Amino acid sequence: MLPVALERIEKLGHQVYTAGDYNLNLFGIRASERAAGAFDDAIGCAYKAGGLWRVHYWQATTDPGWLYLDGASERFGADGTAILCPGQYLGAYTIGPHGRTRYDALIQSDDVAVFRDANRDHILDTVPETIMHGRFGINIHAATVSPYDESTSDTLASSGPWSAGCQVHASVAGFRDMMTLCKRQLEAHPTWVRFSYTLLDQWW
Repeated sequence: MLPVALERIEKLGHQVYTAGDYNLNLFGIRASERAAGAFDDAIGCAYKAGGLWRVHYWQATTDPGWLYLDGASERFGADGTAILCPGQYLGAYTIGPHGRTRYDALIQSDDVAVFRDANRDHILDTVPETIMHGRFGINIHAATVSPYDESTSDTLASSGPWSAGCQVHASVAGFRDMMTLCKRQLEAHPTWVRFSYTLLDQWW
């Protein structure tokens, strides 16, 4: 039997990876709340180890924070702030440098789809007519500039300054766990250098 999140992914007609150990299914679940600024979503990973399913869920945001929504026109021009569209992005991520300190994270390496929100309030506007496709730097990273510093152990309450459209872990520990699993996939399957990510809307 598939884990619940993978059942949902499969029901939506998306790819689910079931063959072999450490064949990662990375996913996000966006809460139904439309107000930005909270770590009220989840990033998850489901995979097999020793032939048995394992599933992790980490507190996160899949939305841009209020800092970027407020300054949408200055930072992003008339198009507005990017909000990742629900869907599956096959092979769209690789391990690479993120942020000012260039730490290892999952960085966008293929096209994704985003809504554009330009009205500069704190409500997430997901209007189909605003959808754009491309490479916008929608990375999967931590809410800190130094997640691999062992003295860093933040779990943050506000996502305000941390996401301009990226998928962001609230806790350093959760981010480290995800990256450890990504590296386990590479150890088990050295040629599998790309990672897929599926963003789901909350369905319950």
